Amino acid sequence: MAAFMTTFMFLLALTNAQNASGDYLALHNRARAQVGVGPIQWSNTVAAYAQVYAKKRKGDCAMIHSTRPYGENIVAGYYPGFTGVDAVKLWGNEKLLYDHASNKCVGGKCGHYTQMVWRRSVRLGCARVHCKANSQFVVCNYDPPGNYIGEKPYDSWVV
Repeated sequence: MAAFMTTFMFLLALTNAQNASGDYLALHNRARAQVGVGPIQWSNTVAAYAQVYAKKRKGDCAMIHSTRPYGENIVAGYYPGFTGVDAVKLWGNEKLLYDHASNKCVGGKCGHYTQMVWRRSVRLGCARVHCKANSQFVVCNYDPPGNYIGEKPYDSWVV
């Protein structure tokens, strides 16, 4: 039993370490730096909004966006292994589906990535909750919002 508890506590600590504000922030800023976009800053105000919304999804983990005032990325993954880091990596992998020259997504599936690197979004707040459906709901909110139709997320001279 003691060995199980030690392993459980290690896994819990590892999971919590991958859901801290610095973890979300570091991955966002790495993606932004790759395309010449300045760093985004953590906002406790935006994070509080994300936490309130995540708690609303706790009962169903439904992939429904909140009402604005912020830009938003959401995803659900299976508990307990799906972390905030996993969510941001998943969104960042959409970079492969984005063509900057045409400002188009292959199959329309890169909007999470473009929000991550939106040059005018300068504040970030994220949250993660365990849902009743034995999964995790992760939300990141961006201030000001991005992903405006017809606008590129960052300047073409940067790439």
